[in-house]
Amino acid sequence: MVAANLSYEESRRQRMEENKKRMEALNLPQLAQALKAPSFPKPSPMKRAKPRTVEKQMVVVRRSSRVANLPTPVYKEIAVDPLRMPRRHSTSKHRDFSNRVYASDEARAEATERAEELESGLGSDHPTFVKPMLQSHVTGGFWLGLQVQFCKEHFPKGDEVMTLIDEDGDEYPTIYLARKTGLSGGWKGFAVAHDLVDGDALVFQLIRRTAFKVYILRVGRPEDGNKL
Repeated sequence: MVAANLSYEESRRQRMEENKKRMEALNLPQLAQALKAPSFPKPSPMKRAKPRTVEKQMVVVRRSSRVANLPTPVYKEIAVDPLRMPRRHSTSKHRDFSNRVYASDEARAEATERAEELESGLGSDHPTFVKPMLQSHVTGGFWLGLQVQFCKEHFPKGDEVMTLIDEDGDEYPTIYLARKTGLSGGWKGFAVAHDLVDGDALVFQLIRRTAFKVYILRVGRPEDGNKL
């Protein structure tokens, strides 16, 4: 039994020796050691990009023969006024408001009463309302606030050019500001042209969507406003 074990060990040792010789002959130990060592890729040399040269050339812009002799157009932003009123040349003289005269309550009420009588005679074919004049309407700021309910029922929802037509048929364009329900630009020209004063009463008759026929009842002058 012991002899058998020695024979086995001897045989095993011989095989190991033979295998070791074969591995050395094939250079396997060195290859195995090389595989265990970490390997890093060699950095590739950076390629330098050549600067790009752009050749600039001046060329003549081709234009149609139809516009070749016209000046070159200039393109730039232009501010646009959302609503412009046509200019009107007024011949009215400058009025001095340093000595303003305020109408009495009785005179103001009398002119308003005459305006309401005239309004009742216009019929119901066109919407109407009476507007007594105050100093703020005819001097200084020249702002005419209108009846809010009337504006909501009959006026455009946005700003618009409203034309005022007097009893002689002359037309005066004004700017209606929807948010403030009143007449702004152009109203001064109408007030000055007709010498409106504190206490006068006006009858506005909406004859078109953006046009008023205006009747003026003068304060302290009962004979005015009789012509229709």
